[in-house]
Amino acid sequence: MNRADRHPSRRAFLDATGATVAAGLIAGCSSDSARPGPPAPSAAAMATTVPATGRHQAGVTLPQSAQRNLLAVVADLDTAVAPGPLLAELGETIRALTAGSDPRLLGLSPGDLTVTVGVGPRLVRPAGAALPGAADLPRFSRERIAPPARGGDLLIQICADDALLLPVVAAALLDQAGDRVRERWRQSGRRGANVSVAEGVTAPRNLLGFIDGIVGPHTTAEQERDLWLAGPPAVAGGTLAVLRRMELDLTRFAALSVAEQEAVFGRRRASGVPLSGGTVAAGPELGAKTPDGRYLVPVDAHVRRANPTVVGVGLMLRRSYSTDEPAPGLLFISFQNDLRTFTATLSRMDASDALLPFTTTTASATFLILPGFDEQHPLGSGLFG
Repeated sequence: MNRADRHPSRRAFLDATGATVAAGLIAGCSSDSARPGPPAPSAAAMATTVPATGRHQAGVTLPQSAQRNLLAVVADLDTAVAPGPLLAELGETIRALTAGSDPRLLGLSPGDLTVTVGVGPRLVRPAGAALPGAADLPRFSRERIAPPARGGDLLIQICADDALLLPVVAAALLDQAGDRVRERWRQSGRRGANVSVAEGVTAPRNLLGFIDGIVGPHTTAEQERDLWLAGPPAVAGGTLAVLRRMELDLTRFAALSVAEQEAVFGRRRASGVPLSGGTVAAGPELGAKTPDGRYLVPVDAHVRRANPTVVGVGLMLRRSYSTDEPAPGLLFISFQNDLRTFTATLSRMDASDALLPFTTTTASATFLILPGFDEQHPLGSGLFG
């Protein structure tokens, strides 16, 4: 019997009921609620559907401007469970959810919903210890991570402009997986309003007030070089994700003057322009100095310490979502085709980066984002058969 035909789990019922009640409260508070007539369609209902199938999974570069809301669910597989059949089922469920045909959507329009699935190193290693995604993340400074929040077998990233979809879709996918998976932790987040940083490229502000994610592999050529895995065939079309949840010391950062805050980042807070001048999208001139010999971009500024050219690595596609539970902070996600792009960058930041003293990492994991799938090639089939 298909799981969609069974009674929903208690967790799915509670998640969906909470979303439905919230929707009812919002509708009841409308000043026009007493007037009869058809409701205006929501922005999410009118949003263009994002295809779930293709060479790459949706939710990384599609849609091009990331949706405003995200829910990341990290879980473990039962050790007796074969990943292949479970992933194939999840892929079919994702297709139904994004098409709006799964009854567990409870009548919500999928809009621009995307679901992206990754598998952790424990699942990748049996297929090949040298495969991309087989290595665990090392430990870094400024971490306060409880054991359940480090690592994991399965990442389910759910994104949509309609925040109501997130818990409903998560409940449907976890219901489909049943007792084959055990949830470790989840984190929801939202992005601020987008700011144009180049033609066709936008980035949001973060909780510290600065534009986040300016540098990245934005062109097709850059993405083929630094984002997507080219091989082996089992992983080609996938990518590697790093997931880090960080608390931010907003009070201490806000106590700095604007000039001091800009020195931390190496960019103007209002515009995002590097302290060395130029445009938002232009890289900082790290050698530029004042007449008295001081670097315009301080030696410990974030844009200097994390500069990919200085570190000697490729570009990473960074997605940061602001959070307020369990504490104000960021859910940082980076996508890259070489884990060293992240590890070498953070190692250099660990040595001296003015931003790190305002952060504490409370969850950390890396996942192989599986290649795209379709009806003939189920999700995960290249790696797990």
